[in-house]
Amino acid sequence: MTTVFGPAAGASPVAPKRAKRLLAPPRYLPEPPRKLDDIDIQENLLVDIAVRHVNARGVATIHLLAQLMRLPLEFTEALFRHLRDQQYFEIKRSVGDDYVFSLSPSGRKMAAERALSSRYTGPAPVSLKEWTHAVRTQAARTDVTLEKLQRAFTDIVVEDKFLDALGPALISRNAIFLYGPAGTGKTTIAERLGRVFEDAVVVPWAVEVDGQVIMLADPAVHQPLEPADLDLGPGFEAGIEIDPRWFVCRRPFVAVGGELVTGMLDLQKDESSGSYVAPLQMKANNGILLIDDFGRQMISPRDLLNRWIVPLDRRIDFLSLGSGGKFDIPFEIQIVFSTNLAPHELADEAFLRRIPNKIFVDATNATQFDQIFRQTCAAVGMAYEPGSEEYLRELCLKHSPDLRPCFPRDFCNAIRAITIYEHREPAITFKDLERAAAVYFV
Repeated sequence: MTTVFGPAAGASPVAPKRAKRLLAPPRYLPEPPRKLDDIDIQENLLVDIAVRHVNARGVATIHLLAQLMRLPLEFTEALFRHLRDQQYFEIKRSVGDDYVFSLSPSGRKMAAERALSSRYTGPAPVSLKEWTHAVRTQAARTDVTLEKLQRAFTDIVVEDKFLDALGPALISRNAIFLYGPAGTGKTTIAERLGRVFEDAVVVPWAVEVDGQVIMLADPAVHQPLEPADLDLGPGFEAGIEIDPRWFVCRRPFVAVGGELVTGMLDLQKDESSGSYVAPLQMKANNGILLIDDFGRQMISPRDLLNRWIVPLDRRIDFLSLGSGGKFDIPFEIQIVFSTNLAPHELADEAFLRRIPNKIFVDATNATQFDQIFRQTCAAVGMAYEPGSEEYLRELCLKHSPDLRPCFPRDFCNAIRAITIYEHREPAITFKDLERAAAVYFV
């Protein structure tokens, strides 16, 4: 299966700009709680978080507390009145329709006692049950067609026969195994898979399990969306009102490479707050998890695959709290394994059957290689001596058995560094290509 990266045949050598695409609104819209009885987590946890926020700042207002806890103002007002009636809050003064308040002596005493078990001060979490329901409801379902895949990969050249293998794999939602020589663009392919998703999802800031808080939202993974990014259409004239403990974002894409260790797949205790940080697969729910350079992690491929036998089969994973409590989470993830190692070196036949989509990513041919070279030069603004494409091909084939799509990019980067070093205009000559080849190939 050959995959080539460069401009489409007959197109300008400059990569086309992708038009902004509006996403459909999330399929799950959690309603904001209005009364204390509407909340889906334990009341004592909610009280603890509120008291810790006020204790950390000395004084607060209802509006500030609502902002810090990511709660509706109406609900926060009810929570304030409840804690004032319990004599945990003392009103200092009124400011317009708001109050400035602090902790009472009994409130400070409670804050000190509860700090022994947890010091979490952040958004109020949602329950594990509610988050699980949201993930199941938002499981990726997309009408993948060849035309949609062509649009998703419009900035690179990918043969239709490759897309014809990729499309059914995405529809199946089963794991995908991309393998082939190094430098053929496997990571680039995986990074573009999320473009086929046409809808947004909601993700909570944190999740509560048995009174413990798991911090889920990650700015490196979850890209928040504004109303202008959504195709709201009829029925959403007034916008979308959801529980502020959730936010709307793109379907997540999580990538991890050789740094992957077993601990990254388990809950991590944040000693400073007493809360937990969600593992990779929990953050990647409703999206894509890329295991790049598979087989080069400190954890052995067999151990990693054995860890995910049940999740891949049943779409359920199991995590444990520090107290020993075990619970299950949804595993609604499209896992992509990317490797330049032979599949039979990584897993036995029994496990490879659990990864039904094995797609080979091959090197490129001469015509496509030249297109990639011209596109790369145009992208970085580098002129080149006539015939440089053919000369680069000849140099590469002296050291490599085939032409890799990564070669033009790597050589342009090397020559750009050379020209900067020598204080001359960035341009490619045969001599520059020879110098770059001398240090590039082993």
